[in-house]
Amino acid sequence: MKIGIYGGTFNPIHMAHLRIAEEVRERFELGEVIFIPAATPPHKPLAGELSFDDRFEMVRMGVADNPAFSVSDLEGRRGGKSYLIDTLRELRHSHPGDEFFFIMGSDSFADIGNWKEYAGYFSLCNIVVVERPGRSVHELAKTLPAEVTGDFAWFAAEKRLDHRSGYSVYFFQGTLLDVSSSGVRQLLRLGNSIRYLVPAAVEQYIKERGLYKHAQ
Repeated sequence: MKIGIYGGTFNPIHMAHLRIAEEVRERFELGEVIFIPAATPPHKPLAGELSFDDRFEMVRMGVADNPAFSVSDLEGRRGGKSYLIDTLRELRHSHPGDEFFFIMGSDSFADIGNWKEYAGYFSLCNIVVVERPGRSVHELAKTLPAEVTGDFAWFAAEKRLDHRSGYSVYFFQGTLLDVSSSGVRQLLRLGNSIRYLVPAAVEQYIKERGLYKHAQ
């Protein structure tokens, strides 16, 4: 089966996350999209100091009405820093017959050279780079670190990089929704409404637990 893997802090999950996952699922004919909240992000501190359990529960609520979406606590169970390479290797081991499509934003892909053992990602799965506001996918093929450029062939018409392993990097332009977790947190800190920016169940969960009142 073709499976989408969507990692992130989801702090909190919002409508742009869900729409990205749905459009990628449809475009690449994925049988399932698994959301994997990061337990301890390695690249930047977690705003609001929100627990993994809270973020996992909000993702669970956010995806509950889509039968093609699920959520995994893999990184929470593993503990330690949530490095993508470790997650991909674990998934590859537990799903030997499936083909993975890792979903990431164009802003994250531009920084991929700073991630742990990044060169190994391309031999473990396909990568779908989704355009985010302010970061066009048109020039991203040129942002690959020099150490790995020789491992790829660029197909401009298809906006695709083919890796020597047989996997590909796809540059995907979906619906641009300028919604971010940091923007949601800012609204909450100011006491403003987040209705229609996050799923209703997530909004209610945040209100009931008094989350993000002082988060940056």
